[in-house]
Amino acid sequence: MNATVENLDWVDLRLREIYGEPERRQEPDPLDLMVRTILSQNTSDVNSRRAHQSLRKKFPTWNAVLNTSEEQVAEAIRSGGLANQKSRRIIRLLTWVSERSEDFDISWICEADPEEMLEEFTAIKGIGVKTVAIVLCFACDRDIFPVDTHVNRVCRRLGFVAEKSSPTRTFREMDGVIPQGRSQPIHLNMIRHGRTLCKSRNPRCDQCPLIGRCLYGQQQFNGNES
Repeated sequence: MNATVENLDWVDLRLREIYGEPERRQEPDPLDLMVRTILSQNTSDVNSRRAHQSLRKKFPTWNAVLNTSEEQVAEAIRSGGLANQKSRRIIRLLTWVSERSEDFDISWICEADPEEMLEEFTAIKGIGVKTVAIVLCFACDRDIFPVDTHVNRVCRRLGFVAEKSSPTRTFREMDGVIPQGRSQPIHLNMIRHGRTLCKSRNPRCDQCPLIGRCLYGQQQFNGNES
């Protein structure tokens, strides 16, 4: 199935029929969301929330994080996994922000050109396209389509992008084909779909509302019938 606005409209409708219309989210603090997104990498929602709560309890301000060591930050976020790597990323980000804003306010990201913000923030080592796109989508309410592991898997299996497309490549290729105003709900429902039916292992294609147009699903059925 080609990635067109019409095909995305069809996918959007099918996903809403099974999962409903996602509640629209508006995150109040872009920097806090960016830190939370770093903490969410390669771990479960439960573990990332626990790590974030621990970080903010031990270090109530971003200045407090910068005034301690990487080791202490890593200890605070240990429950989220990859603590040493994530602590370095958080400190790099906060250092970068502190050089531009005394009060760690990056609300200006919401008024800036998205492409410029993607370029500027991904220049910080460890900050990827997905992290910035999530902030733009959920803190700034910009019509931008973040691509995580689940979204990327669904897009690849539907044939919207190449079979081995990376999340960053998928993000670029899907730009401009998501129906206007639908980036956030399609993103959220694709995540839910990737977690419940379109799983990495043992996908439940027989229950999938997208099976009629899914390249991967059709191959699975044809393979089972041969």
